[in-house]
Amino acid sequence: MICVSIGRGRHKHLLAEHRHLVDEGAQLVELRLDYLKRNINLPRLLKNRPCPVVATCRRTQDGGRWQGTEESRQMILRSAIAGGVDYVDLEEDVAALIPRYGTCQRIVSLHDFRETPHNLNEIHQRLASLDADIVKIATMAHSPHDGLRMLKLVRESEIPTVGICMGDIGTPSRLLTGKFGAPFTYSTFHHERSLAPGQLSFKQMKEIYDYDAIDSDTKVFGVIADPVGHSLSPIIHNAAFRSIGLNNVYLPFRVPREDLRTFLSDCEDLGVHGLSVTIPHKEEVISCVDEIDAVAREIGAINTVLFRDGKKYGFNTDLPAAMASIASVVKTRYGSNGMKGRRALILGAGGVAKTVAYGLVQQGAEVVICSRTSARSELLAEQLHCEVLEWDRRHNEEFDLLVNGTPVGMHPNLDQTPFEKRGLRREMVVFETIYNPEQTLLLKLARESGCAVVTGVNMFVRQGAIQFKLFTDQEAPIELMRSEIKRTIGAAR
Repeated sequence: MICVSIGRGRHKHLLAEHRHLVDEGAQLVELRLDYLKRNINLPRLLKNRPCPVVATCRRTQDGGRWQGTEESRQMILRSAIAGGVDYVDLEEDVAALIPRYGTCQRIVSLHDFRETPHNLNEIHQRLASLDADIVKIATMAHSPHDGLRMLKLVRESEIPTVGICMGDIGTPSRLLTGKFGAPFTYSTFHHERSLAPGQLSFKQMKEIYDYDAIDSDTKVFGVIADPVGHSLSPIIHNAAFRSIGLNNVYLPFRVPREDLRTFLSDCEDLGVHGLSVTIPHKEEVISCVDEIDAVAREIGAINTVLFRDGKKYGFNTDLPAAMASIASVVKTRYGSNGMKGRRALILGAGGVAKTVAYGLVQQGAEVVICSRTSARSELLAEQLHCEVLEWDRRHNEEFDLLVNGTPVGMHPNLDQTPFEKRGLRREMVVFETIYNPEQTLLLKLARESGCAVVTGVNMFVRQGAIQFKLFTDQEAPIELMRSEIKRTIGAAR
């Protein structure tokens, strides 16, 4: 179950959002009384309430907005209990001062916005001893391992416990706390009005992650990156899982470089069966897996990890996806020989640039590497036996294929391009690896110049479909995945 937190300055807005949420399927709502700017009218808020509510009046020291006296705040909480509220949230230091009354269930809580303390079990025991029906602990995560420690606490607790980590590193704990036994988790009314760091909206938790369907048997998949908030992989994979009735969920895991090895070791306890891997982990993860496929080894980059029988297996689905995407246009433009003997300019020298360059070399193309960091260009060119071109000279030579392997032009920097119109020729094919937005400024300039274009959405969906097959041993609903990504990108404009 999802408890949706509402914080508004006026009673009528609080009531309107409460009614709207119930219409959308909400079963429990937290009324953040500390957000109200006028005298709190509890009878108005509680009378004829459309679903059960949690009454919370949070002090600033606990992450709230209460500006009145502590005596007044405690009086409001007592009045809420006497008024028949379904749940009341009480901090550790006031729980003993406010006695149980009626059928109201007591949530005894602690919020730590600085860290996830090492003594979680001790904290839990203190809270549980304060006549708690439910214990709530929310702490700030500084590593993915903090989230696992919190989830283990939830699983091992005899008293119902809501344990979540805040911040974007802690977001997976909000989505998995029910799998580990929590009675509910928390979300916000709207993604632009988060009441706590890393909090997702009710709509996101329902429509993207289908939170209420997550149970102890749910298989967990996800994407690891740093940062990870921009990834749209959860949208296409979760939609694909649902479409064929799989009890799977796909989550975003923000994993800093220094935490990569520990996170991969924690995956078994988290119930993780497979991962997509992206920046900055594609190369470093090679040393963390037990076996690696030939393509990934040759390229020196992994974008998929499977956990099977106690081992970690690494794969690269970017290469076949990129080559298939290019081939779909190049064959029409250049005939059956494709890129053989054709010149290709690769902008960038990172993981995706390396993957595309490797594939084109294998097809017999003359590949030229060009990035803003000449040392990286030279290293990649040496590895693949390619040419190097200085960044400032990228418009001066003629090429049959232009590949953007840089992040230039990615959302939200929509007015940037790594290649100017003056260097584009009608005979060229332009391949954009960025998928958000689908129509980058580079592709707009390419179309104006008469070039054939390949969008990043093509590669993104193709590699995701191959990953899906690795994850599930089933064919991916590729058209559904394509429509989901296009719908999401279009809605974000």
